[in-house]
Amino acid sequence: MIRARLLATAAALLIAGPVLAGPQYVDDTGFAVSGYDVVSYFDLEQAPIGDAQPEPMLGRADITAEHNGATFAFSTAENREAFLANPDRYAPQYDGHCAFGVAGDAKVPANPTLWRIVDDRLYLNITKGVAKKWERDIPGYEQSARSNWPDLESKAASDDSVPRFRATGPIAN
Repeated sequence: MIRARLLATAAALLIAGPVLAGPQYVDDTGFAVSGYDVVSYFDLEQAPIGDAQPEPMLGRADITAEHNGATFAFSTAENREAFLANPDRYAPQYDGHCAFGVAGDAKVPANPTLWRIVDDRLYLNITKGVAKKWERDIPGYEQSARSNWPDLESKAASDDSVPRFRATGPIAN
C-alpha cells in the first residue's frame, strides 16, 4: 500500500505543473519576494549545489504587477512583461514560502537570496542551513512538499519574518 502510494506520488511529480494558488508570502516590504525581480533569477548562472547563489536584482517600486494576491516588483519593464506573459513560470513555488518548510508540512517564510531553480521552477528556503539540507535531497524533499502542499495551500500565508534577513524592498522610483 505504501509503495503504491509512493509510486503514484512520484508519477504525479513527473507531470506536475507549478505550485501556486494560496496566499503569497509577503514580508514587511509589502512586496512578494521582498521586492526582488523574480524574472532576474532566471538570468543568473546558478552556483553548484552547496555554494551560495548570486543575488538577484531588486525590482523597482514603479515597475510592478499584481499576481496571487501580491505585488511583484521588476527591475525592467521587459521583465514585468515576461512575468505577465507567464507568471506561473516565474513566481516562486509554494507561494514564496520555504520549500523545505513545506516538505516538513508547514508554511514558513523564505529568504529570497536562498534560491535554486529546479526544472525551470523557482524555489526559496529560509536559512543557509535549511537551504543546504534541502539541496542534499531535492527530489525527496520536493516529493514530500508536493504531497503536503494540497493541505497547506489554502491556509493563511506566513506572517513571520525571515531570521537574519533584512528585507529592503524594491528600489524607489
